[in-house]
Parts: sequence; structure tokens; C-alpha cells
Amino acid sequence: MKFDILTLFPEIFDAVLKESIIGRAQEKNIIEVNAINIRDFTLDKHRKVDDYPYGGGTGMVMMAQPIYDAYMSIVEKLDYKPKVIYLSPQGKLFNQSMAERLKEEKHLILLCGHYEGIDERIIEEIVDEEVSIGDYVLTGGELPAMVLIDCISRLVPGVLAKEEAYLDESLNNGMLEYPQYTRPYEFKGRKVPDILLSGHHANINKWRRRQSIKRTYLKRPDLFSQLNLSDEDRKLLEEDLR
Repeated sequence: MKFDILTLFPEIFDAVLKESIIGRAQEKNIIEVNAINIRDFTLDKHRKVDDYPYGGGTGMVMMAQPIYDAYMSIVEKLDYKPKVIYLSPQGKLFNQSMAERLKEEKHLILLCGHYEGIDERIIEEIVDEEVSIGDYVLTGGELPAMVLIDCISRLVPGVLAKEEAYLDESLNNGMLEYPQYTRPYEFKGRKVPDILLSGHHANINKWRRRQSIKRTYLKRPDLFSQLNLSDEDRKLLEEDLR
């Protein structure tokens, strides 16, 4: 899978995306991440990429021409149109189901805005979808772009060692993940639940599901209300909450 990022600050992506799991996936050529500097395509001798908004108002707006030419530098070499996502607080809220959908794309172009945003004509001309990572405002689209790349990449086959590595994670199945433990057996008087040392995998899986349901109920009632639980699941939850 390929990610191209249109940004004013390409250097900041190396600090995050060249490390750990995502970095190793790039080394293995499972995914490809390229950051394209929009300033390289401005026609202004001072490398200016923004201007005052028509109609007045505070702040500056990113101009259409440098963004469009940066975009064309990618697509003019292709025989297909990549999906273009603009990271914007006005976009659809990013979640795990969206990540599952986007992982089916072979090529994503992520457009990072700055200042008061970008010229609306760019959105009309090249953007397929606007995406937000939350109901708050950031200084630019770079951090949201990293979030999308990290989340989507983990779902691409071969990025994680095993598919099971993400199937049981929080939100992947609509619930929060069960508690995890490692050595030592006892830490500050707190012991690992004995069921996890039993070797009885069916009972362990049952315990983990109960814990996931309970955690979702207590921590994310919004998610819990959407779960399709069996009568047995609800009975177990009631027992846990007594």
C-alpha cells in the first residue's frame, strides 16, 4: 500500500513513521510512505504558499496552485486515480471501521492543510473525502495524517506478525480489549488472575470476553449500546457487576 502526503513540513514524518512497526513495514516494502513538500511547487520566488482570504477575515489561506501542482506531480505518472483525503475538522470522524475500509485502497494521498485552511476549489477539484480525527482543532494536518497512516498500515497484511495481533485489540470487534498481564506474577501485592495460568484456553477465552464486555460497559457506554450481546453475555455481565 502506498501513502503520499502533501505537506508543508515533510521532515516531521520521518521522526515517527520510520520507527517501530511502520518503519519495519517500509523496510520490507509492504507499505510505502512519501512526503511531498508543497512549497517545492509554488511559483513564488519566496516559496510563499498562502495568501489573504477574499472577503476579508483573519489568517491566511493556502493557495490552490502549489497544492494542485504537487498533486499532479504524483498522478501524472499513474494510470489510475488515487483516493485523496483532506485532513480537516469538517470531515467525517475517523474510526476503526473507516480504517478497515481505507486499507482496501492501494494508494492514498493525504492532504495536510494549515493556517485557515485551503482554497475551496482544491477540495472541489481533487479531494474525494474529508476526514477528522476528533472534534478539536490542530495547527495542521500532519498529526492526523500520521494517525491515519499508523492505524491503516497495521491492518495491511504482513505489517503485523499475525492477524491475531489486531483481531482482539480494542475497537476492532466493537469492544474494548481485555486486561493484559506479564511477569512477574505478583507486583505490589497485585497478582495475575489465576485463570490466565490455568492453561485451559476455552476458559481463558471466556474470561477475556467477559472482561471485554465489562470494560466496554464501564468505560465506553456509547460503544456498549451498539453491541449485539447474547443472553448469556448479559447474564455474565450482571454477575460481574454485582
